[in-house]
Amino acid sequence: MRDYDEVTAFLGKWGPFQRLIFFLLSASIIPNGFNGMSVVFLAGTPEHHCRVPDTANLSSAWRNHSLPLRLQDGREVPHSCRRYRLETIVNLSALGLEPGRDVDLEQLEQEDCLDGWEFSQDVYLSTIVTEWSLVCEDDWKTPLTTSLFFIGVLVGSFVSGQLSDRFGRKSILFATMAIQTGFSFLQIFSINWEMFTVLFVIVGMGQISNYVVAFILGTEILGKSVRIIFSTLGVCTFFAVGYMLLPLFAYFIRDWRMLLLALTVPGVLCVPQPPCYGPQQELNPLKQQKVFILDLFKTRNIAIITIMFLLLWMLTSVGYFALSLNTPNLHGDAYLNCFFSALVEVPAYVTAWLLLRTLPRRYVIAGVLLLGGGVLLLIQLVPADYNFLSIGLAMIGKFGITSAFSMLYVFTAELYPTLVRNMAVGLTSMASRIGSIVAPYFVYLGAYNRVLPYILMGSLTVLIGIITLFLPESFGMTLPETLGQMQKVKGFRSGKRTKDSMEKEESPKVLITSF
Repeated sequence: MRDYDEVTAFLGKWGPFQRLIFFLLSASIIPNGFNGMSVVFLAGTPEHHCRVPDTANLSSAWRNHSLPLRLQDGREVPHSCRRYRLETIVNLSALGLEPGRDVDLEQLEQEDCLDGWEFSQDVYLSTIVTEWSLVCEDDWKTPLTTSLFFIGVLVGSFVSGQLSDRFGRKSILFATMAIQTGFSFLQIFSINWEMFTVLFVIVGMGQISNYVVAFILGTEILGKSVRIIFSTLGVCTFFAVGYMLLPLFAYFIRDWRMLLLALTVPGVLCVPQPPCYGPQQELNPLKQQKVFILDLFKTRNIAIITIMFLLLWMLTSVGYFALSLNTPNLHGDAYLNCFFSALVEVPAYVTAWLLLRTLPRRYVIAGVLLLGGGVLLLIQLVPADYNFLSIGLAMIGKFGITSAFSMLYVFTAELYPTLVRNMAVGLTSMASRIGSIVAPYFVYLGAYNRVLPYILMGSLTVLIGIITLFLPESFGMTLPETLGQMQKVKGFRSGKRTKDSMEKEESPKVLITSF
């Protein structure tokens, strides 16, 4: 088989063509950044309480005391899902009785919000939550909306590689851009939650497919030296840029339908990209031995490594997406918190890239996971008045988990042999999709206890940080070719290097991605 770099050598290493492709493919990732996290604002839940009709004949005192109080974060606040039985308090008001003085409010009968809810417009003018009243007995629909989006991501990750192999990278790239943009636009006209959610699943399929195909296309077209930068800082940084643009759009456009309309515009701007992305010369693939997914569990050692990696990917993904989706629940400005959550990803990616060049993988990944999980556990100790400290710890936790997430592709690819490497990365990244599907329910727990999500995320992140220390080391080792060459689980010892691995060799290709 002719080497791909040899076939594309006539293009040069870093000429105008490569610079243009580098920028355009990286820029095509920007919509993935804000579409992937848009649910933070599209499905934001503002403060709300039961509506008391203006036509109800109530005195001002009874209208002010029509809602029972509940304890939230150590203070009493009006109940968001219950009110005192309207007929009862109307009668008491007509008798001239005063609440609290003549009537013990705790003894009054309560009822559901039979007349709907009143939603605060301090943060959002409208969201899908306020549009279709996804609160109280229907509040389970909000995390499900996000989970179904990530189910679409899971499905898209399955089909995108196969479709691009069959129909070509460029065709599928533009097709998935069209799917992501077109179905986001159709969501604007949703008439109910069910329609919005079905379309959101399709948007998720297009979103990840666009990301994966652009990533593959860039690594195939660009030269070896540029390829490393593209697959680390290029793709991930532009994803973070798109993520940072989301709160900027949402701050100025606080109606969910208009926000969706604004978010579809950048996708339309991708249409004028160059008609040619590179040579289309066919390369005859090498015949390889057939492998099956069960080969990843063939021996006790390989099975243990695979299970540890599945846990590592899944729980790291839970931490990353739960922290990202939880930003509106942090104290302070929801838009500013979301921006900081996106901004912290840039130094996280740069740090990961620098650490991977010089330090052992398992110690580096374990270190940033223990850092991230440890600071998340500290949040429960922060006094309620020190909100800025809680936000700072959450951002440090996001930094650590994002750094670890971005290094998992490299670590996984280096430990598994060539025969099953793609399958191993595919299976473990699928576990991360499952983590993203579960993550919204960690955020959902915050409605019951503000620090509970941080306790769970912190504990699980520390746990997988410790588990990572038991994996074999891959830094400086010769990449295995067969299952028999895979290293053993050696506890906290890296083991001795072989003579061949001590020789200076070119660093393996670094593939860092936020998904």
